[in-house]
Amino acid sequence: MKWVIGGAAVVVLAGAAGYWLAGSDVRAAGVLPYQDPEAVKAGAEIYQDYCASCHGAALQGEPNWQQRDAEGYLPAPPHDASGHTWHHPDAQLLAITKYGVAPLAGDGYRSRMGGYEGVLSEEEMLAVLAYIKSSWPPEVIIRHNQINARADG
Repeated sequence: MKWVIGGAAVVVLAGAAGYWLAGSDVRAAGVLPYQDPEAVKAGAEIYQDYCASCHGAALQGEPNWQQRDAEGYLPAPPHDASGHTWHHPDAQLLAITKYGVAPLAGDGYRSRMGGYEGVLSEEEMLAVLAYIKSSWPPEVIIRHNQINARADG
């Protein structure tokens, strides 16, 4: 995902993700089961049912995803390696999936990405994120793992 928001909002987003995850069963970064074939398969199916209509069947996102539309919303970004998803640690990705973008970004940020808490279980959300991560090239996975390690530290 590529977020076009100010630096302060990114700090708020990261802090809010940590705050909300404090009450979660998943407390540490680096939790995506992207090497588990069963989780990835389940995640692919869930992704197609809940995410593909906006983010694309092939994780490609919507056209012009970096430019706000006439209503001021950013189109759904890609989740493949061309996007910005891998720039965020697992805990933050889970928080975004669970609670949506706007509550985490705060400061009146508007997004069509609502949260899936109460719709998907945390295990299902992690499976979707594992599917997404499993699609990235090895060098992007290595960089994402480094991001997780820094977030853990």
